[in-house]
Amino acid sequence: MTPPSPHARIGTRSTARFLPVDRDDMRARGWSELDVLIISGDAYVDHPAFGPVLIARWLEALGLRVGLVAQPRWNTTDDVLRMGRPRLFVGVSAGNLDSMLSKLTAQKKVRSEDDYSPGGRTNARPNRATVVYANLCRQAFPGLPVIIGGIEASLRRIAHYDYWSDQVRRSVLLDAKAHLLVYGMAERAIAQVATQLRDGASIQDLRDVRGTAHVRSRPEDWEELVRAQSHRVSDRGVVVLPGFDDVRTDRVAFARMTKLVELESNPWNARALVQPHGSEAVVINPPALPLDEREMDAVYAMPFAYAPHPSYREPIPAFETIRRSVVMHRGCFGGCAFCSITQHEGRTVQHRSRQSIVRDVERVAREGHGVISDLGGPTANMYRMRCRDARIERACRKPSCLHPSVCANLDTNHGPLLELMEAARTARGVRHAYVASGVRYDLAVRSPQYVRALALHHTGGQLSVAPEHVDPGVLRWMRKPPIEHFERFAQQFEHASRAAGREQYLVAYLIVGHPGSTLRDTIELALYLKRRGLRPRQVQEFIPTPMTVATAMYWTGLDPWTGHSVPVTACLHEKKLFKSLVLWWDEKQWPLAREALRKACRADLIGQGRGCLVPPRDRVVSRARTR
Repeated sequence: MTPPSPHARIGTRSTARFLPVDRDDMRARGWSELDVLIISGDAYVDHPAFGPVLIARWLEALGLRVGLVAQPRWNTTDDVLRMGRPRLFVGVSAGNLDSMLSKLTAQKKVRSEDDYSPGGRTNARPNRATVVYANLCRQAFPGLPVIIGGIEASLRRIAHYDYWSDQVRRSVLLDAKAHLLVYGMAERAIAQVATQLRDGASIQDLRDVRGTAHVRSRPEDWEELVRAQSHRVSDRGVVVLPGFDDVRTDRVAFARMTKLVELESNPWNARALVQPHGSEAVVINPPALPLDEREMDAVYAMPFAYAPHPSYREPIPAFETIRRSVVMHRGCFGGCAFCSITQHEGRTVQHRSRQSIVRDVERVAREGHGVISDLGGPTANMYRMRCRDARIERACRKPSCLHPSVCANLDTNHGPLLELMEAARTARGVRHAYVASGVRYDLAVRSPQYVRALALHHTGGQLSVAPEHVDPGVLRWMRKPPIEHFERFAQQFEHASRAAGREQYLVAYLIVGHPGSTLRDTIELALYLKRRGLRPRQVQEFIPTPMTVATAMYWTGLDPWTGHSVPVTACLHEKKLFKSLVLWWDEKQWPLAREALRKACRADLIGQGRGCLVPPRDRVVSRARTR
């Protein structure tokens, strides 16, 4: 079902603080046309946590006239045409989530809520929104450059495994028929693209912009590129990836492609990638260089309204979640196998200055009764951490700074973070400044002062950590630290909480069904949890998302880096069995847990004894007869 247009005006609330969404807004600014139109699959929330809006504001800061259409209807061009044809280009994003991930669960069932839509309603965006919106824009604006971006386009820039169709799909650039794909966080790339187009360049001229990808339609074009590229984008030449026709049928080729892409993820030494798709080829330039502190401050100094557009009658769940939070940094050097942050935000942690963050803290405190719900980022405790030696950082090609152990060249000093946390909690109007982002505990244990500060000042009863599993083999596949690091952190946090006179708990995030995991090691995980009296509620079934190493393992059954076989569970019912074991304490899960134990030949764990996992039968609730 196609939704109605979301921007019917209501009430008298001013829209002056927001980007234009219709002709009335344009007239109020004295504009007759836009320079750039941004299409977003999310509701319009004017906040830096919403990627398409951040990019729209970034372009506005360049002096361009930018309009935004959120969640347009896709069976008509009326919404896309609402503000007329833009002068330079139209930018398309599916929103903050892959549109298929936002719609379907790990069990491939339709989700009951879309957090990025008004009231959480579903069907506000199409499946494969990037492709649908791009095709809609080409229909509405013939000949106008169409540029796709956002996380969906970013992580589908090469041939990729698509869990929901259970097949390898070609680069989204080809399906969308877009002129250019901007991947990653995009500020540098989109600024260069917009500036060159404004100065008279054609979209065909923009072939060597870092952080972008484009299509070469003639074999002689990209074959020549391979020969000549060493003198253009990178002085180290290009890497030719296994082609689409190879990776969709040959799992060894798919695994090799995954390793090559990860090897070329460091922007300081990455080479351009070329991937043939039949007679065409997708050319992916090296990643954009990370933003420095001054540039990060500029991003967060833009005039956001920090609110949903006043045309919405219902709240936006995603905004309600983050409205009282403050981001300190972006990027992550953890390199977890199941995580896509490195391929999108980058592995270099890009941080804001303390002054910029404290200004945000004071703003949120004024609006939120003095409470900061989260002082964090992708990981809570990576602020200002990076390689000790810039020369080593620029040469490094390791996929993780933390696996299999913390790199000796990584500066893990929590001092700057501790100073920032103190400045935040003592800022004007602040009553509480909590940390809700996940804490990387193998880093935290290196700073007892940080653990004490967390327990004393920044935990509201519960603190999030992500051990994910306990089995050493599974943790290696995940690129997570051994469980002993978690236990050490848990002990430190418990002691610090007790010393602070507070009863506080760790909320452990776990993943079941990850490549490398079996019923037997999941049983050991459940027994570990029961022995320690842990009753986790944050249990996620593994979802293979595009461009992660774990997804390559899931599809190929191979570790891309070693070529070794990896056990994989693809059966949806078996994933339910895994989850039931970890939720051993939940009566609703007992029937499935018993089935799992019998299947694993561990019926000895079904019973009433202390060493058993679940009882032999469900609890019977007696009911008095009614007369």
